[in-house]
Amino acid sequence: MKLNLKNPIIFFDLETTGIDVAKDRIVELCYIKVEPNGNEESRSMRINPTVHIPEQASAVHGIYDSDVQDCPTFKEVASMLAKTFSGCDLAGFNSNRFDIPLLVEEFMRAGVLLDLSKRKFVDVQNIYHKLERRTLVAAYKYYCGKDLENAHSALADTRATYEVLMAQLDKYPNDLKNDVAFLAEYSRMTNNVDYAGRLVYNDKGEEIINFGKYKGKRVQDVLNSDPGYYGWVQGADFSLNTKYVFTQLRLKYAMK
Repeated sequence: MKLNLKNPIIFFDLETTGIDVAKDRIVELCYIKVEPNGNEESRSMRINPTVHIPEQASAVHGIYDSDVQDCPTFKEVASMLAKTFSGCDLAGFNSNRFDIPLLVEEFMRAGVLLDLSKRKFVDVQNIYHKLERRTLVAAYKYYCGKDLENAHSALADTRATYEVLMAQLDKYPNDLKNDVAFLAEYSRMTNNVDYAGRLVYNDKGEEIINFGKYKGKRVQDVLNSDPGYYGWVQGADFSLNTKYVFTQLRLKYAMK
């Protein structure tokens, strides 16, 4: 099956120093860019995170400090990657919760704008969990009938994610449409305001806090009742994107 595309779509996977979106760094980025005409471009790059790669992370993906010491930093490749990703929809496995928020965080740290506001995000894991509920290795075996060799290699995981989505479209013709807008909506678990999902929209389109003591409360109400909460968010260990979105909401409601 050929994926029905209106825009190019990039399947991508990250290997990182850990799983904290606000703190951790990319050590490997691999992508497959698929054009509407079916042409593909793939690339795999190691990245120097400029911090120590914890041993527990290296045990998962097999990348150590010595492997990336001579590689470019993310800041050095950010402008090139922004051009590659510009105008493309994005797809990955658990990408809505992890890869996209962390990628955006790296771009913000590098001071390079990557505008994803009009892009669609297809999370193949969410499709899988809604229909079968397993891991990428199991998904690859289930849908593609093959064992996933080199699991946790970014390129292997990226290719497997692309193949799994194709197989999902074949297997569930009554549930899934070969349309990125549909797939993005179907694979979305929450309607996030920020990429990390600390703020979400409710069914009325209002921004709601999705963590902590004010979970479930409207942002506008919290800002009015507890003005110091904004300062706490800015000083706490949240992603730059979350802090930026919170600032935009504060300005928005201050003008009303």
